[in-house]
Amino acid sequence: MATSTPNPDAPGAAASPTPRRETLRTISAQIAALDEMIGLARHSIRVFDIDLSGMGWNGVERAATIAAFLRGRRNATLQIIVHDTRWIESSCPRVTQLLRQYAHAVTICRTGPDASAVMDPMSIVDDRHLLHRFHIEHANAEFAVEQPLVTRPFVERFEEIWATREPGINATLLGL
Repeated sequence: MATSTPNPDAPGAAASPTPRRETLRTISAQIAALDEMIGLARHSIRVFDIDLSGMGWNGVERAATIAAFLRGRRNATLQIIVHDTRWIESSCPRVTQLLRQYAHAVTICRTGPDASAVMDPMSIVDDRHLLHRFHIEHANAEFAVEQPLVTRPFVERFEEIWATREPGINATLLGL
């Protein structure tokens, strides 16, 4: 008997998650939300943070989920922009390994001077799912799943931040 594996990018291949919006009041809730969002990724993951520390980016399971996403999706992308790359370079070997392994799909940049005052980290998945921390000094954040209209202004804001980018971490220079 022949069987086939469904194409995860095909329409109807996976049920869409139930739309929802909520306020998260703890960092641990935000870390869980990020993991959920990354598990939903089909095309793109976009991240703006101060330095990527403190939100579970070096976790084994998260790195494995991102690797599976990058490996299993044609044209999948992970874009990360931070104010400071030092934490990633010194304390985040799993993310730097992803950059080395998937250099064609992963970009890590620094913000330029025009975005240096931005202090509200955000993660956006497929322009449909959002985690937006209101300010780096406070734990409150908005979490939206399957909310493209809510996410759209943050996509635009991410693109504005991304437009200021300067070179960050290059896969060929890691470890030098």
